Amino acid sequence: MPETHPSKDIIGSKSRLLKGRNIALCVTGSVAAVKCPEIARELMRQGAEVYTVMSSMAQKIIHPYLMEWATGNHVVTELTGKIEHVMLVGEGPDKADLVLVAPATANTISKIACGIDDTTVTSLVSTAFGSGTPIMIVPAMHESMYRHPVVTENIRKLQSLGVEFVGPRIEEGKAKMAETKEIVEAVIRKLTVKKDLAKRKVLVTAGPTLEHIDPVRVITNKSSGKMGVAVVEEALSRGAEVTLVYGPGTAVPPKEAKEISVVTSQEMYEAVVSELKSKKYDIAIAVAAVADWTPEEQYEYKVPTSTEPELTVKLKPTPKIIDAVKKISPDTFLVAFRAEYNLSDEELVQSAYERLKKAKADLIAANDTERKGTGFGYDANEVFIVDANKKVVHVPLAKKREVAKHLFDVIVDKIRQSKT
Repeated sequence: MPETHPSKDIIGSKSRLLKGRNIALCVTGSVAAVKCPEIARELMRQGAEVYTVMSSMAQKIIHPYLMEWATGNHVVTELTGKIEHVMLVGEGPDKADLVLVAPATANTISKIACGIDDTTVTSLVSTAFGSGTPIMIVPAMHESMYRHPVVTENIRKLQSLGVEFVGPRIEEGKAKMAETKEIVEAVIRKLTVKKDLAKRKVLVTAGPTLEHIDPVRVITNKSSGKMGVAVVEEALSRGAEVTLVYGPGTAVPPKEAKEISVVTSQEMYEAVVSELKSKKYDIAIAVAAVADWTPEEQYEYKVPTSTEPELTVKLKPTPKIIDAVKKISPDTFLVAFRAEYNLSDEELVQSAYERLKKAKADLIAANDTERKGTGFGYDANEVFIVDANKKVVHVPLAKKREVAKHLFDVIVDKIRQSKT
């Protein structure tokens, strides 16, 4: 028999952000329990070990074997002489780093708030309170139950005791459990030791822009917004207050960021200028793939191909957002992004450095979209981070969240150096 469960092969396959972290996933009797294997697997892909605790009602919805398969670890379904709740979150050195109750029913939330320990889950959470283990609760129930004033009062009581709540999503008359991605990001933020951007305001641009030829046809690029969203997620995990000016990308930004939706380059330019003039931003990161050109004239109607067999479109340059940042807010730490195609490492760095000088940026991150598995639409990237002294930090091919982590490590280090 293998020493390691085969299901653990995925640990760290997406990132190592949760490497070395142990999470006690507590499952209660909501139909949303069907999402727990997915939640567990995503936490594992970020590097975590997951140990499942199931109430008796949860076991009527999904079988413990499913969670044992998902995590590769034994599932706690009852408390025995092994005192499983104490083993997992007691005072010992190997206790879990976080108790995640997902899904949490109105019944379980209220029992936890009242200190009632009559299930495996409530007993484990009670033990976590006593040992100082962080607790995160993800509610799931009908909306009418969620609006019950006593449930509302109990949620406030638990929040005052330091319990963090994620969600719910109010849809179709239900308080649905938060999406898996939102839960995983909340866990990452909770367990990320670095809070080196606490009280910092960060402005991020992300996604493509669309330049209209007519009401139907546009000029754009293949940007998905994934890199920008990864930057936002990392900034939030480090404690920053984030504003995202977002073009029509496909990546879903975290709800914790203030999002300003735009479509065209001009709209993105105006939004960035407005934000910089209205408040002080410590850091601005221009990740967006802004269209370089826009039609000089736009048709107010859809141009019919039946009458226009040929169409000539005259283009004019769009406003350069990064060139405006330092003019408006000289003290903002500016990070630019530059996408090139089919350049050598030396050419890529030189091109990035020249653009950095023109924009008076503090850093620039350059990537070559021709390289396999990187750039637009991909989950991974390879970047060269160049500073004003032409010092280069190379981040080899990695998931975009990992790239964002390396980028912020450099940003924080540069800001610290400037203050010494």
